[in-house]
Amino acid sequence: MPIIAPSLLASNFLRLADECNMLNNSEADWLHLDVMDGRFVPNISFGLPVIEQIRTATTKILDVHLMIEDPGNYAAAFATAGADILTVHIEACRNLHRNIQQIKGLGMKVGVAVNPHTPIHLLVDIIADIDLVNLMSVNPGFGGQQFIPYTLEKIRQLRQLINERGLAVDIEIDGGVTLANAATIVEAGATVLVAGSSVFKAADPIKAIADLKNVVNTHHIGT
Repeated sequence: MPIIAPSLLASNFLRLADECNMLNNSEADWLHLDVMDGRFVPNISFGLPVIEQIRTATTKILDVHLMIEDPGNYAAAFATAGADILTVHIEACRNLHRNIQQIKGLGMKVGVAVNPHTPIHLLVDIIADIDLVNLMSVNPGFGGQQFIPYTLEKIRQLRQLINERGLAVDIEIDGGVTLANAATIVEAGATVLVAGSSVFKAADPIKAIADLKNVVNTHHIGT
């Protein structure tokens, strides 16, 4: 069944413990944590000290998305901080295979993220070595953006590649996910939906997560 991963980038940082407690009591599967350095993307979010504290507040999977340059320099520190999944951008890695092996060697699952302009065929040589592909469905760096429609075709291309090779690689969609488009996204072949504003800006975030779970569980077509 598709996974819902609320993005804490959209949460109230003044109430982070309360937000984590809310997610613990919700149907959320993972917590998605966006780390931005102001260089790879034009924004700065949060880093290791915040993730260390979030780790103490939940037993759910911490899905850490590095939107930073030279991610290999920090992989060990994120493992120590408690990341379960560490995703690096293909555009930020000079030696992607080395970065993948480094993350796996640290005991974490490994994801590779691709920006909206990056073609799927660049993943062909490493797809068998990773656990997850994060398809950015907005330009990275800011929350609250609208889903880029051609992402659906990229999902289908990636699903075909994964299925043809008999792999168990998750397809994560990050950006602009709402209750209105979630069913279409999972029907195209996605297995993980990152939801930020649609959860944390909702009047009832727990209900918003439950509604997302319901719609994707009803409409997913399997993999």
